[in-house]
Amino acid sequence: MSSLITPSNPRLQPPVRSEYELPLSAPGALAAAQPLTLPQRLWSQAGLRRAVILAVLALLWEIVARWQDNDLLLPTFTQTVHALWDGVLSGELLDKAAISLVVLVQGYLLGIIGALVLTTLAVSTQLGRDLLTTLTSMFNPLPAIALLPLALLWFGLGQGSLLFVLVHSVLWPLALNTYAGFQAVPETLRMAGRNYGLTGVRYVLQILVPAALPAILSGLKIGWAFAWRTLIAAELVFGASSGKGGLGWYIFQNRNELYTDKVFAGLLSVIAIGLLVETLGFHTLERLTVRKWGVQR
Repeated sequence: MSSLITPSNPRLQPPVRSEYELPLSAPGALAAAQPLTLPQRLWSQAGLRRAVILAVLALLWEIVARWQDNDLLLPTFTQTVHALWDGVLSGELLDKAAISLVVLVQGYLLGIIGALVLTTLAVSTQLGRDLLTTLTSMFNPLPAIALLPLALLWFGLGQGSLLFVLVHSVLWPLALNTYAGFQAVPETLRMAGRNYGLTGVRYVLQILVPAALPAILSGLKIGWAFAWRTLIAAELVFGASSGKGGLGWYIFQNRNELYTDKVFAGLLSVIAIGLLVETLGFHTLERLTVRKWGVQR
């Protein structure tokens, strides 16, 4: 009881703060919002900032290559751009890129269909959940390029082997991301769908897919990156075996002929296609869907 605040124990009483009054500022004295300057408006553009980053990397490449002074090991950025321009003008690079992209789109779409089937089964039945968990635990850690010898044995030289490794590289990461997004859907939305009598595929497409779209888009981007690098690596092997292919074969052939500037031109083509798909494809899709809906910042 001695710890209670009492007049006889002033040390335990709270301090008394003196009152004060702040004068109001005149309306004209308030600081008005200043418009952004031209450099600030330009720097707020994400495209310009990325262009600056690319320009700095290109400048560093040019400096290091000139300092090393060995075109066989590392050509300069200007030499690589010149080789890239020559390949585009001759049509060789465009033809190789078209071959790679046609195969990539086919394998990518097949992987998306397979992931959708697996995740639909997983959210519908207990057996489907066990199937998805078991298969992803087994095959997701397995590199797609490690299956290339089996693909060559089963399907021979051609698109069949490429499609096999591409589906493997897309299917498992996309299925995992999609299923994780489905699991994060609020129970309120699930009950709303069940109250409307939605089941099976209709329940997945009308309730789960829109709510889990951020996770699905993330899985699509990861699957695209895995598929693109798997295809280039597989074409290197196919090029060595059959003498034909897309960008991977272009890189392999010029490496054998010691045209290092063309090798780097092929690598720049791979990077440029990846940037275009990421910027014009996935970023546009996110802007028109999840960002527009307020689901993602």
